[in-house]
Amino acid sequence: MKFKNQTKRMSTETLALGAILTALVVVLQFIAAALVRLGLFSVSLVLIPIVIGAATCGAGMGAWLGFIFGVTVLLSGDAAAFLTVDVLGTVLVVLLKGTLAGLVAGLVYKLLEKLNRVVAVIASAVVCPLVNTGIFLLGGWIFFLDTLTEWGKSFGYDNVVAYMFFGLVGFNFLFELGLNVVLGPVIVRLLNYKKRK
Repeated sequence: MKFKNQTKRMSTETLALGAILTALVVVLQFIAAALVRLGLFSVSLVLIPIVIGAATCGAGMGAWLGFIFGVTVLLSGDAAAFLTVDVLGTVLVVLLKGTLAGLVAGLVYKLLEKLNRVVAVIASAVVCPLVNTGIFLLGGWIFFLDTLTEWGKSFGYDNVVAYMFFGLVGFNFLFELGLNVVLGPVIVRLLNYKKRK
């Protein structure tokens, strides 16, 4: 009976935290889409709540939060430039990159948690933007290569790969990665606080 009550309480806590983090992902993405832009796209401020959810509630919650991130990107107009080129490709890439970023962050955290929680959080915080940006670049290559080549030429890039890495995602990725790594210790404190409770 005691085990059943603990499982129910844990499940309720997970759902409550998941709901709060889901709302946070939506709000942060809309704020970023409106106010925090580096180049063509907004900076993904939502990767931190995704990492928190993935670490505290598991890879499934990380995947859910990443999926919500993708849906919000589509609704915020942040993917509008790509939607005009290929709707299906855009929807697929945007939803997949967010979902996989959250899922992989959760799996990495789980894998490293017993070794060292600080290392697990920092690794998760690094992996999340890596997967998010990596899937975006791969999707761009598969679905939008001609468009990206034209965009690159208009910005003075003769090489589409150079444009993709340096012109399209470079500053955003570095900012997102830096933000995640800097806020890693904050995530550890949140996790420690949750465990004590």
